[in-house]
Amino acid sequence: NIQGIIDFPDETTANQVTFKLFNNASRNVTVADGKKALGNIVDGSPVNGTLKHFLQLDIVFLNGGMSQRSEALKTTPEIEKELMQVNYFSQVAMAKAVLPYMISQQKGQLVVVSSIAGKFGFYLRSSYAAAKHALFGYFESLRLETDSTGISIHLVFPGKIKTRVSQNAITSDGSKHQQMDPSHVSAMNAEDCARYISNQIEKGRLDFFVGGKEGRILWIQRYFPSLFKRILRKQSPY
Repeated sequence: NIQGIIDFPDETTANQVTFKLFNNASRNVTVADGKKALGNIVDGSPVNGTLKHFLQLDIVFLNGGMSQRSEALKTTPEIEKELMQVNYFSQVAMAKAVLPYMISQQKGQLVVVSSIAGKFGFYLRSSYAAAKHALFGYFESLRLETDSTGISIHLVFPGKIKTRVSQNAITSDGSKHQQMDPSHVSAMNAEDCARYISNQIEKGRLDFFVGGKEGRILWIQRYFPSLFKRILRKQSPY
């Protein structure tokens, strides 16, 4: 059985995905409230509580997140800091809390849920995209530094997943968007997303996209960058 911690704030797509992943697989899991993540991690309570119950950590999902629906120039520094805190700093803090235990075991997996917005910027997502890009830079570096410890670090880049992520996205004044984006209505459901993530991790994939046809844009970005920029400008923010 896989045992670990899920950082589980209400806002994030990935939290719903990984909760279903563990539930459907009947795996053991401890759920920590991601809204209190940094405070809890400092005193080590989520990690210590899990270790007391399960005796070891096999896999940890770093998936706290909150999306954004606001123009950069209208977004206050306070909102930008909140987006970075939830989407980036809490993941780093959790990783630094659990890694010493995993290294002492000489095994363990970190699954870092970024976003397709961690591959390129997009309308109304400036600080959110910045945080998701930061996750890639940090954990790719950390992967190199822990290469000889028996730890594997997986980076997941979800596209459109049908959850409440858009309704719970934060706006420029700190309120919730409270609308499901049209592009999410017919998107991949959370169960299929969870199943795909689980399969890719079992195959040993380190970096991978999960979602629908929107993933084609990553191929276009790589091989036809000028065309990619033209396509991106024509896309709806929603």
